[in-house]
Amino acid sequence: MHVQGLEVQTRMADRRETDVLASAAAGDEFAFRRIVAEHHDVMRKVCMAIADDRSVAEDATQSAWVIAWQRLGDVRDAEHLRPWLVTVAANETKQLLRKRRRRAEVEVAADASHVPGGTDPAREPLDIDVRNAMARLDPDDRALLALRYVAGFDSKELAKAIGISPSGTRNRLERLLKRLREELDHG
Repeated sequence: MHVQGLEVQTRMADRRETDVLASAAAGDEFAFRRIVAEHHDVMRKVCMAIADDRSVAEDATQSAWVIAWQRLGDVRDAEHLRPWLVTVAANETKQLLRKRRRRAEVEVAADASHVPGGTDPAREPLDIDVRNAMARLDPDDRALLALRYVAGFDSKELAKAIGISPSGTRNRLERLLKRLREELDHG
């Protein structure tokens, strides 16, 4: 009985998500606001991981929402909404970076009060090294890392987002991580 009850709840939640998606695609602003509330944070985090620039990340996230509002009807299955939105945001970030034709500047946070106990001074050099290594990566490579480690995409979702096979995606990610490790070991 308990398993059956969970199945009913799951089907009802899926139906609600589908209804919200369909309503938003039909122009329901309230439904769209629900989608924004649920997905904005992860989209912004992915944009920030790619750009390493708060202004670019905010601009890209806002541009992604404009595109989402216009093209939400393209998403046929509520299950694909989150990967689609995050991919749109990642693509917008890469496009903004290309337009500006500049490398992201490393911004070292001066205020660590938002972290319980503050920052660990011993970690600061490593954090800076990682940020510098990430800033030197191509925006496409930063996007791949952000989609995997910030948005939590699996290899199938990554493959769809970047347009290569899941095994090709895993190989590219593995090579990229190896390159970062070597750079950090030698830096």
